[in-house]
Amino acid sequence: MRCSGETGYHRGFDIAPAALMIVDSRGKISYWSCAAQELLGYASSEVLGRPATFLLVHEADPLALPSGLRQAAHSWQDGIFSAAHNSGRSLQLAVRTLELECDGASAWLVAMQDSASLRASEYRETAARCLLEKSPFGIAILDSELRIKWANAVLNHMESKSGEKPAGDARPSPIVEKQAKEVLETRRSVTSLEKDNSSQRPGAETCEHMRVRSSFPLRGDGGLLGVIHAALDIPDVDAARDRLSLLNAASEHIGSTLDLKRTVHELAEVLVPCVADFVAVDLLDSVQMPVDAPTGSVQNSDILCRATHLSIKEDHPEAVVGIGAPARYPQKSPQMSALATGKPVREVIRPFTPWLAKDPLRWSRIIRLGVHTHLVVPLRARGVSMGVVTLMRWENPHPFDEDDLLLVEELVSRAAVCVDNARRYARQQQAALALQTSLLPHDLPDLSAAEFAHRYLPADAEAGVGGDWFDVIPLSGARVALVVGDVVGHGIHAAASMGRLRAAIQTLADLELPPDELLARVDDYVVRLSEEADATTNGELIVGATCLYAVYDPIERTIVVARAGHPGPAIAHLDDPVEFPDIPAGPPLGLGGLPFESVEIPLAEGSVIALYTDGLIEAAARDIDIGFERLCFALAHPDRPLEEICDTMISALLPDRPFDDVAFLIARTRALSSDCVASWDVPSDPSAVHTARERTAHQLAIWHLDEIVFVAELIVSELVTNAIRHATGPISLRLIHDRVLICEVSDGSSTSPRMRRATTTEEGGRGLFLIAQSTQRWGARYNAQGKTIWAEVASPASGHP
Repeated sequence: MRCSGETGYHRGFDIAPAALMIVDSRGKISYWSCAAQELLGYASSEVLGRPATFLLVHEADPLALPSGLRQAAHSWQDGIFSAAHNSGRSLQLAVRTLELECDGASAWLVAMQDSASLRASEYRETAARCLLEKSPFGIAILDSELRIKWANAVLNHMESKSGEKPAGDARPSPIVEKQAKEVLETRRSVTSLEKDNSSQRPGAETCEHMRVRSSFPLRGDGGLLGVIHAALDIPDVDAARDRLSLLNAASEHIGSTLDLKRTVHELAEVLVPCVADFVAVDLLDSVQMPVDAPTGSVQNSDILCRATHLSIKEDHPEAVVGIGAPARYPQKSPQMSALATGKPVREVIRPFTPWLAKDPLRWSRIIRLGVHTHLVVPLRARGVSMGVVTLMRWENPHPFDEDDLLLVEELVSRAAVCVDNARRYARQQQAALALQTSLLPHDLPDLSAAEFAHRYLPADAEAGVGGDWFDVIPLSGARVALVVGDVVGHGIHAAASMGRLRAAIQTLADLELPPDELLARVDDYVVRLSEEADATTNGELIVGATCLYAVYDPIERTIVVARAGHPGPAIAHLDDPVEFPDIPAGPPLGLGGLPFESVEIPLAEGSVIALYTDGLIEAAARDIDIGFERLCFALAHPDRPLEEICDTMISALLPDRPFDDVAFLIARTRALSSDCVASWDVPSDPSAVHTARERTAHQLAIWHLDEIVFVAELIVSELVTNAIRHATGPISLRLIHDRVLICEVSDGSSTSPRMRRATTTEEGGRGLFLIAQSTQRWGARYNAQGKTIWAEVASPASGHP
């Protein structure tokens, strides 16, 4: 057993819960408490009358206990003893001893506690003391009479600023008293938030901040003892809240579109007047083109251009350059420094600022306005410098501080990402638009069959370039094919898909297929492209498309139309209302295996037929019936110039910024008179060849085409001879005097003609070769009755009808 002196348990040792025993002058135990029995495991009957040393562990010094008791002669003596529990284990006990006088003899009162539990209790007490005295919270304890019994220094400081200093039994401030009274009445905690405009020190600038107060009941064994009140000051909460609100507003306001100019102006709108009195955003010209911005340091060839600026003054007196003009700064200016280093620059403006002295115009305006601070932040995203943002203050008397710099850097960094996205999107859209424009027809052909006009309006930046297209394809027999289509989706893939479909339709049109059969072939082609796209990693080449294909015949004055999921045409008659003919819709291209159907519609000369994509009638998200009504209005009076009709369609049906691509093609039909067409039936007799040549020469003389009689006779002779020899009847010959002379021979056979190279010993086999060498073009088309071989011969300029 050992005994030590001071152990540091003066504060934590409480006699009430301690285990007690009394040791008489003989060293024997004369009293044993219940707490001692619980602590050491011995009943009173086992220890009373026994020497106290039996409680020691075997290796302990038996003289330590008597020595320790004798040291507690006139006051409490502390120590640590190694005692043996009844179970055999060893305990470290914190012990306090005090000498007693009993019947003229000495005795000792010994109080014992487990040392580990005592140290934990002392730790809790120390932590509670630090919380009350050292924490940033102001804390006070009020009794049930609402008098302050204790208050820490923090609360004393808070209340002293308003002229009140709490003291013992003092009354609290009215707001504390009111809150504490509510706690006593409701037995619940109460929290409040209040503004405090008191200054931090006499003569200091008023600092508006918030104070949070919380009061809660103080309970003990005897019930409700009082109220504990805690208060905490949150300085500059309004400024922090304003900055947070500004950041939230910026996240919603900046980057609302993918338009580059709009994005930088949105940044300026956020900064003025909340942060600065004037803001200018200067972008590198390479950013606004758009092309890839230079990485790393700024190249000398890349200059800054003013993208936008905004001021608290309407006339922008601070602006030295206009929007869109080059923004030239001196070499040592903050703008050039920020652009080169990628770090912000914050400086105080004085009349003798070195870099400003080299720019007299900028110096005069800044000094005249009284600009006192200048903040320049680089506009960077993804490691690329795209420009600088310049902020100035003069109306706001406070200079830019570190908080302002952090706020502006955050706002500019968010805007920089939006600017970079807008730049990249603009570059992609420009590439897609260039691709799409290159794939669309630049000039429509000048044909006798019809007069044409068209419009293509790409969507705005929100939707991107789409896959709308139109086409006019000359066919044989003075006919013309009209095409309008729309590839699903937007962007460069849609534009590329549109180009592939347009090329496919042009190729199939040369085969002179009927509209329904042509769409069936195109549908098969789209299915194959879709399967190829699915096998690739991106799978975005073809998603689907709609198309309308129509063939107008100026001789028969009819139009044959088939559509694949596309809106039908609108026909404006000269004497009747605008008509929307009922044409079976057909499935969109790419579904595969479903049939298409053609409809033949008679057309009077001078009628206007309009083919369009769905973006025209569905613009502005209105009801489609309204779109059709406005289209009828725009097509009324078809005798107007076609360009005027196009302008009317745009103004009547489209908003300023359509959300989808719009393409439409309008055609005013013409007709070839009967004087320009001559036709004869040809018997299946070789002698009919001579008659066909004579009739051809006679008809060309009537049309004043004597210069091409020889070539025409040769073509007619070869075509009629081939029909008589290799085909079946009936055979017919037709001559058409259009801008070229068209020779057509029809028969009842579906056998395809084939040009071949005859050997030197063969007497035949050179007919089609001679025709190909003598004509502008030739070909064959098929119908239900057989086929027609046609050839076109250039007419002399004087022979045009």
